[in-house]
Amino acid sequence: MQDRAPLFTPVLIVGLLIIMVSFAIRSAFGLFQIPIAEEFGWLRAEFSMAIAIQNLAWGVGQPLFGALAEKIGDRRAILLGAVVYALGLVLSANSVTPLEHQLYAWLVGFGIAGTGFGVILAVVGRASSDENRSMSLAIVSAAGSGGQIFGPPVAEWLLTVMPWQSVFMVFAAAILLAMLLLPLMRAPVMAGKSELDESLGQILVKAFKDPSYTFIYLGFFSCGYQIAFITAHFPAFVTELCGPITPGGTLDNMGISTTSALGAVAISLIGIANIAGTLTAGWLGKRYSKKYLLAGIYTGRTIVAALFIMFPITPESVILFSIAMGSLWLATIPLTSGLVAHIYGLRYMGTLYGIVFLSHQLGSFLGVWLGGRMYDIYGDYTLVWWIGVAVGAFSAIIHLPIRERRLEGLRTA
Repeated sequence: MQDRAPLFTPVLIVGLLIIMVSFAIRSAFGLFQIPIAEEFGWLRAEFSMAIAIQNLAWGVGQPLFGALAEKIGDRRAILLGAVVYALGLVLSANSVTPLEHQLYAWLVGFGIAGTGFGVILAVVGRASSDENRSMSLAIVSAAGSGGQIFGPPVAEWLLTVMPWQSVFMVFAAAILLAMLLLPLMRAPVMAGKSELDESLGQILVKAFKDPSYTFIYLGFFSCGYQIAFITAHFPAFVTELCGPITPGGTLDNMGISTTSALGAVAISLIGIANIAGTLTAGWLGKRYSKKYLLAGIYTGRTIVAALFIMFPITPESVILFSIAMGSLWLATIPLTSGLVAHIYGLRYMGTLYGIVFLSHQLGSFLGVWLGGRMYDIYGDYTLVWWIGVAVGAFSAIIHLPIRERRLEGLRTA
């Protein structure tokens, strides 16, 4: 009897650690909304635009870095992404106008693309056995939440001991230090002869003609909208709406003594809950239809968001919402990437998933920008929340007609 392929390989371990550091930094940007706006007297929409551009650049950069990795190698592409990420953070730390922040946000976004899901999931997917692939993708996706657990609280603490500009410099050093692990990331090209024979252009033409690829692309939009809006605006939302926590109250006894801290804790709780949710999604994705699981996740998000905004918002409801939404947070990532690999093969998974991820980031751009814009117009985020509910329901429906089988016309080995 042959030994079963190991789940935890060096490629998986290095991939999850890089993702963790990259996402720890990315998930903390919402905490800078108020400090930067107060220092420079900016409108909320101005810094929100920088975060929105960052998300858009992430989406545009994802297929580019995926294709680049297939040309120059995974490790070189990831290292380039880290350098661009650090450069964007350093330049942002020295920016004093909204235009400068928005310009350098492109570099930060491209850096996230180079050190994020698109490239690393493709590497891990190729290095994993068929038996372990769904769970491997889930573990690396959950690592993003690992970063989300400690990123915001660390940023919150750093902001109490140093100016926000110095925090950006610390972040830049952290992403570069993570690159010391890259020599351990050696992934084989695990693709069949037929996949190696077909060019990227041939695969793209077939994918673009396939309605299922369009459905996957459209369905991923709401995931980006909801996640980016909450990551960017939830800390400020919580700080302004929950009011001061009564000394000696329940949350105060838990060590959450200010609403500012509650905002950081809420993002961390989302990350904690998401680890369980994402791993569960990976386990289920190996056994059940991925499209139906995705439809269920988007339905759950829609219900959770609607209930949260319909009832009075209190520190306790914020905690409950964070746990519920967190369990559904990145559970879409291993299922969506796994669906792309299952239908279109592993050879060009990085590029194909990167294109799908662009839809996610278009949603992210809209969620972050619209949040800031609607806040400046109406003084609250209510309309933005309800748009998120609507697009979530759309995503639940659009996944149902996907044909979850190998695309006809692809040659088989």
